[in-house]
Amino acid sequence: MRKTTRLKTLIEAPKLLVMPGAYDALSAMLIEDAGFDAVQCSGFGIAASHLGLPDIGILGFREMLDRTRVIAGAVNIPSMADGDTGFGDAATTWHIVREFEAAGAAGINLEDQVMPKRCGHFTGKAVIPMGEMVGKLRAAADARLDKDFVINARTDALQPLGVDEAIRRGNAYAEAGATLIFVDGIETRDEVKQVIAEIAAPVSINMVEGGRTPMFTFTELEELGAARVSCPVTTILAAMKGVQQALATLKDTGAPGSQPDALAGFGEIKDRLRAPNFETLGKKFAG
Repeated sequence: MRKTTRLKTLIEAPKLLVMPGAYDALSAMLIEDAGFDAVQCSGFGIAASHLGLPDIGILGFREMLDRTRVIAGAVNIPSMADGDTGFGDAATTWHIVREFEAAGAAGINLEDQVMPKRCGHFTGKAVIPMGEMVGKLRAAADARLDKDFVINARTDALQPLGVDEAIRRGNAYAEAGATLIFVDGIETRDEVKQVIAEIAAPVSINMVEGGRTPMFTFTELEELGAARVSCPVTTILAAMKGVQQALATLKDTGAPGSQPDALAGFGEIKDRLRAPNFETLGKKFAG
């Protein structure tokens, strides 16, 4: 089964799809090895790891495309790209959908913020007119060569315009061709329930450690009818903490060998990270 079809099938299934965020190929491989069915390319994680900057629209299209290509190519499970605002108008949205699909992504996030965008849990967000976003989504749907390629339409209208406007946009975006609707920056448990109940399409919820949206268990979200939950920063937060602890130990002890658990994280993934025997390969393919 194609990755696009697998992702679309997982979204439409009764079981909640859990998609942790990856910020590079290795984190994507770890997500796959942990038994998750799909991976989300994390805009925040890629901006932080690749540029050392916050998620405020500085990361360019080509940079995001390159990161997405290596993530998609590192795993056998479907991955979803972060297409930000489409990096422009409907025409650029059409183009980037073609590019991300060619790069191996099984789907894409597209949002209705003004450009440059901001992380969905930051304050001060502004959104484009609903009709303009509908045009972008129609362009995205038209651009797909594989009609199972997933379009995850994100609206950030809740914070500046209220939950009713976010729901109105979600339904309009679904009619425009979106597979999945993602209302970002939800601030109360009642709003989470309302969004899932009143949007006539599969709904995605974001769970961000330290973010605005209250934490639900996956069982609760599944019972409410959510189709997908993304956990975009879980891996990079864990990596940051792990590196900080390792460096503190290294500095205190003065030797890397004093960390007995240093190789524990390799697990079964270590074989995939071993370099091939280039001398043997050279002899095999020598003319």
